Amino acid sequence: MTIGEKISKLRKENNYTQEQLAEVLNVSRQAISKWESNITYPETDKLIRISELFCCSLDYLLKDNIETPNGRAPEETSFFFKKRIGERKSEKTVFGMPLWHISRNAKGFVAIGLNAKGVIAVGLKAKGIVSLGLLSMGLLSLGMLSLGLLSFGMLALGIISAGCFSVGVFTAGAICLGIISVGAIAIGDFSVGALAVGKYFAIGDNARAMIAIGDTKAVGSVFQKAGELTLQEAEEVKAFLDSVVPNYLSWAKAIVKLFL
Repeated sequence: MTIGEKISKLRKENNYTQEQLAEVLNVSRQAISKWESNITYPETDKLIRISELFCCSLDYLLKDNIETPNGRAPEETSFFFKKRIGERKSEKTVFGMPLWHISRNAKGFVAIGLNAKGVIAVGLKAKGIVSLGLLSMGLLSLGMLSLGLLSFGMLALGIISAGCFSVGVFTAGAICLGIISVGAIAIGDFSVGALAVGKYFAIGDNARAMIAIGDTKAVGSVFQKAGELTLQEAEEVKAFLDSVVPNYLSWAKAIVKLFL
């Protein structure tokens, strides 16, 4: 095969249009067409970029007698050939963005790569409405370190977050910090946990807050009780909540009251 035939074959195997390949290589579509028709030939830097993009050797591109992308003779391929996934993207686009894109730096409605940005993003570093990665940011975020409206991970930060260490408005985890916190160690305005430390309300095995209810220990400046509440005490707690909790936290106070 000629160099032009090989470029055309690699482009089609990796789901690129001439326009998309031209954009990646920073050339015109006409230049790609001329290369594939063997009218002109790519410059050295473009050949190197094509080699990297499609995971093939320069020998394969430059030598007509080499028919395998890794540059080895056919008889060697059965022993040494390993399939490698290069950059790929869909031909269909919406607002100039491919429906899916797989690359080191991926950007698409569905993006998969080391650095991924999209509506759905999966990668070591992911940003999207739904994101999954080592470091992820999105409305729904899952990862070792996650940041989002709904976030889940080893370290989670979000409006609603859950993780080994979580920070947010509603938080759950081993160690959590938030307005409403539920966890082994819970710290917040309203806390529930084995060790619950709250500003206004805390309930758990060991509870500390203005209003503290503990199974074994309770320390409270307004109300404290170790053990189960009676109906009368529950009504007293509700009254104390009304007196100590500011108006801007009335929504959280209402949630707590539901469980008393």
